[in-house]
Amino acid sequence: MDCPRCKSMKHCKAGFVGGRQRHKCKECGYYYTVDRKSDVKTSETKRLALDMYLEGLGFRAIGRILKISYRTVYVWVREWGSKVSLPRKDVSISIVELDEMHTYVGQKKLLLDMDCY
Repeated sequence: MDCPRCKSMKHCKAGFVGGRQRHKCKECGYYYTVDRKSDVKTSETKRLALDMYLEGLGFRAIGRILKISYRTVYVWVREWGSKVSLPRKDVSISIVELDEMHTYVGQKKLLLDMDCY
């Protein structure tokens, strides 16, 4: 645990800040903390969660695999979703073809008629 500023190994404890141990470098006088908060996730973990979501995994499944809360995954995806704009078409649709639906409904009617006999 060397000083981030001067890389010196000479330091002493200097209290707590935000529940984390604070250190003071004896060479340059710089105050620093070395422990990362346990609830801070790396950007790689966030990116992996987004990739898994885009591949079709649910929030709870992603949370179980990455060993994080599903709610955290949900917040990340919602945050990314608000930053991304979906492509939009300004051209209106003039013709819609419902051939398959018409065929299905027609076949269904025939099957009902045959059941009556």
